[in-house]
Amino acid sequence: MSPQLRECDVVRVRLDLAYDGREFSGWARQRVRRTVQEEIEEALRVVMRREETPELTVAGRTDAGVHARGQVAHVDLPDDVWAEHADHLLRRLAGRLPMDVRVFRVSEAPAHFDARFSAIWRRYAYRVTDHPGGVDPLQRGHVLWHNWPLDLDAMNEAAGNLLGEHDFAAYCKKREGATTIRTLQRLEWVRRADGVLEATVKADAFCHNMVRALVGAMLFVGDGHRPPEWPAKVLAAGVRDSAVHVVRPHGLTLEEVGYPADDELEARNLASRNKRSLMVGPGGAGGAAGCC
Repeated sequence: MSPQLRECDVVRVRLDLAYDGREFSGWARQRVRRTVQEEIEEALRVVMRREETPELTVAGRTDAGVHARGQVAHVDLPDDVWAEHADHLLRRLAGRLPMDVRVFRVSEAPAHFDARFSAIWRRYAYRVTDHPGGVDPLQRGHVLWHNWPLDLDAMNEAAGNLLGEHDFAAYCKKREGATTIRTLQRLEWVRRADGVLEATVKADAFCHNMVRALVGAMLFVGDGHRPPEWPAKVLAAGVRDSAVHVVRPHGLTLEEVGYPADDELEARNLASRNKRSLMVGPGGAGGAAGCC
């Protein structure tokens, strides 16, 4: 929490949360559609008996249909409000929130913590099955069915060629004034015991549609339609290839957000803001809006 916040008698509160994205039109508030942000902000207003609605800042604004298991947000509350509600806020939120969104932890944040700008990486998982009979009905809202056999080794070979810092313009939906340069730290596939293929995708940040476009390219490799070197060639070309399909959102889950040690938060915030200062336009905040 910054000294400015303390001077105003405001406490920064961290919320760790999860949601099933199927019935949400993404994280960010919209006028007529149901969103995760609106549900949580309204629940906070009601349980704390506030006239004004608290405003959340989130680590990554997930798209419609995308799930989260390890989402992080923060909210600034007056000191006296936090003191009154801190001990009971978690349980009261559980009683007020709908069953498809849960807050699992509420805590006073360390100095300089910012859910968005302090994050040093985000980790997503994408799940797909190539079983000829389709998806297990109990997993249908979280696993994509691909109607071709998939070669795990070919997909991992393709994934390895995409790691590092690159301009991912070929795999992102462009936004005016927003950079598409990202550092992809991890991209690998495993086949679970139940036959589901699970991709782990970790980066400093993501641009719009990036994860789902990368997955679409690797599925095209896995089913034999393209060679393993093809996704890297698309990346190097720097333009969208019509063969790269953005796969459906329901297979994607935000699993975890990483933050530095408490004494490194201030420096991280400054570095993030400086890096993103050239981004002007909606969603131009390095993966924090309209992501994946």
